[in-house]
Amino acid sequence: MLIAALAGTVVLLFVLSLAWGESAIAFGPACADLLAGRHSAGAVILGQLRLPRAILAVTVGGALGLSGAALQGYLRNPLADPGVLGVSGGAALGAVLVFYTGLMGLSVAMLPLGGLAGALLAVLLLMGLVGQGGALVLLLAGAALSSFAAALTALALNLMPSPYASFEIMHWVMGSLTDRTFTHVWISLPGTILGCLLMLTTARALDALALGDEVAESLGFRLRGPVGVQARVVLGAALSVGSCVAVAGAIGFVGLVIPHLLRPLTGHQPSRLLLPSFLGGAVLLLVADAAVRVLSTGTEIQIGVLTALAGAPVFFFRVLQMRRATS
Repeated sequence: MLIAALAGTVVLLFVLSLAWGESAIAFGPACADLLAGRHSAGAVILGQLRLPRAILAVTVGGALGLSGAALQGYLRNPLADPGVLGVSGGAALGAVLVFYTGLMGLSVAMLPLGGLAGALLAVLLLMGLVGQGGALVLLLAGAALSSFAAALTALALNLMPSPYASFEIMHWVMGSLTDRTFTHVWISLPGTILGCLLMLTTARALDALALGDEVAESLGFRLRGPVGVQARVVLGAALSVGSCVAVAGAIGFVGLVIPHLLRPLTGHQPSRLLLPSFLGGAVLLLVADAAVRVLSTGTEIQIGVLTALAGAPVFFFRVLQMRRATS
């Protein structure tokens, strides 16, 4: 019932995202024109502006929510977040270097491709650092990689000769779905789908891991190695999050908040939290994207800023709950 309710909400919000926007269009005729291949104004707005934005809201939000649930299940830490791997920082650094080197002038696709290249390089470094180490080594390696990528990004911003380029970078890093096209969708979709599928294959192993590493291994689950649970969770989260950051910038708190909100509804069972977290992340980002359109007056609020503002109070409330429980 939870999955059905979330899926229905995603479909409803997706349709509303297509039907409603800054420019008023006749939704029914626009859909008919789009399906018939006619290039009316409504069909262009629907097919080239709203449809890729709505698709990215679903895939980016879903991938972030699923990554958060998978990482929290593997690390057995409810505060684990996709950003803990350092892949978001690597993607941001790759995009910054595209601006810094002037490659942005070659094609509109250079920015997401640079972000994706930075994310993939971060994955390779992370896997090389972790090796056969366990969850603690993964956390330390991710923290080191995040700090290093953040330092290099700050250095590039510091040395940037053009104030306009610095503004563009900061604007991108805050996260947005504005002006995205199907070029961005096709760049991000393969990595997002593959990464999500890899994480979903670990569902039963995550349930076993909740009882400890020894229990999971005694049940036949391989934790280390190139096809082990750790590799599939890390590589899956890195591929999906890196692909999302490459096209949408850094959108925080989705992977942290959604598993927290849905965990009590799934019986605190890691495997049952994965798919609802994907759908919940999609719902959150579709709602945030609609809120961005409503709240923006002149300058559009960045969606990453809005998700952070919405996510932080959840954890303030959680802190207050924990304080009452221990007092």
